[in-house]
Amino acid sequence: MGKIVGAFAMSHVLGSPFGLEEQAERVFVGMKELGQQLCQTHPTLLVIITSDHLNNFRLDQPMPFAIGTADSYTPYGDMGLPTEPIRGDAAFSTGFAMFAVNHGFELAKPPRLRPDHGVMIPLGMVDPKRELPVVPLYVNTVYTPAPTPQESWRLGELLRAYVAEHCKSEERVALLAGGGLSHWLGVPEEGQVNEAWDRWFMDMLASGQGAGLSKLTNEQILADAGNGGLEVNSWIALAGAIAGAPGECLFYEAIPAWASGMAGMAFRVQ
Repeated sequence: MGKIVGAFAMSHVLGSPFGLEEQAERVFVGMKELGQQLCQTHPTLLVIITSDHLNNFRLDQPMPFAIGTADSYTPYGDMGLPTEPIRGDAAFSTGFAMFAVNHGFELAKPPRLRPDHGVMIPLGMVDPKRELPVVPLYVNTVYTPAPTPQESWRLGELLRAYVAEHCKSEERVALLAGGGLSHWLGVPEEGQVNEAWDRWFMDMLASGQGAGLSKLTNEQILADAGNGGLEVNSWIALAGAIAGAPGECLFYEAIPAWASGMAGMAFRVQ
């Protein structure tokens, strides 16, 4: 029986600090604190639940949920990020993909995956020395229809069951959800941030009410948090994996110049 030893979530973008030095510094410090807390759980594996930005997946071949199944990945290198290979864990990934399919959940296994900033910015913050093997787990929100909160929650439930039932006893899994919070991209509302909604969303998670968030619809999220806000489905998947564990907000900054509500949370898993 393996164990989920840590669960964390953070926005997965960084913008220019010019003119925003104090806010940018608070975000950076918060991300580093999140990384330190994750390292203190002494994980043997890191699962990053995130979205792709059409760097690996095509609109005419949708893969709403997908997982990387390689033992190493060469990052895509968008946003000027490094392209040195990172370690994967093919045994865990392929095992979980089979487990999900056997439970009626479609989880694609795309070949030649090259993780973009949705993986690499969170990874750079929590494991800058690249010491942990990484499993990229995708909740792709650029498709129509996008995965729903209920489906995302189910993915998390399956991940929790797989770790508990099929991983070795020495396997210590840390989970990190990336994306969000509220933001609008490529639409007239770009640059808006809904701070009130962001704080409500985090308060729900902090009080262990992730199951309530799974009852949201994508239409509600789009209206209140924007098209980019659909990335919170990765956070809902994380919540599904930790069975109502409470959490705390480590940082939050509404930064219209970055077109995002920037946030990070840590959860108290048992």
